[in-house]
Amino acid sequence: MTILIVEDDPDIGSLLRRGFSSESYQVELVGDGEEALRAANGKAWEAIILDVMLPGRSGIEVCKALRAGGQTAPIIMLSARSSVNERTEGLMAGADDYIIKPFAFEELLARLKVQALRRSNADSEPRVLTAGPLSLDLDTRQAQLAGTRVRLTEREVELLALLMRHPSEPLARADIFAALWAGHGGASLNVVDVYVGYLRHKLAEALPDGGHMIVTVRGRGFMFDPEPG
Repeated sequence: MTILIVEDDPDIGSLLRRGFSSESYQVELVGDGEEALRAANGKAWEAIILDVMLPGRSGIEVCKALRAGGQTAPIIMLSARSSVNERTEGLMAGADDYIIKPFAFEELLARLKVQALRRSNADSEPRVLTAGPLSLDLDTRQAQLAGTRVRLTEREVELLALLMRHPSEPLARADIFAALWAGHGGASLNVVDVYVGYLRHKLAEALPDGGHMIVTVRGRGFMFDPEPG
């Protein structure tokens, strides 16, 4: 696995480089947001470890820029900021996980392996999910809706795949949270609503006649509708 580490503290950066290298990962370490964006440009990283407090652009800004540029690699944020609002801000920016400093390297490594395991577990299912005018390629992590490409973050891809596997079946918020955010420190149930909102908006923009492919079923959760009206 190739990992981009964005960390301006030389001691933490050195610790992470040594730790991941000892686990046979290929690592590149950069110290600020601009370097991170240059390093990520045009390269398919398999994971990005991103500090929140960086000189110049913050980690939140960098995360948003990476997602806006089409970077789909799992992003794990590191921060000494531990309030619920700050953790939620990181997840809303497009991060897949958020770890509070100080942390044990073993925990970070385990969180990273969870991300890899999720992809590995998906290998036995069809590599392209299709429902109505929507198709989702699980290898390229790209979605096509009515002939239009829909740019999705890694977490949005996971959420859409989960919903597409259960067409016309309402999924409870708690079940979605357990499937995608279980074990992620700091994430709360409302993160499901946040990401459903992101995904619903992106799909609606690509539908030529309007309508929604993700509908809210009162008292039951969210449902994927393969034939939006």
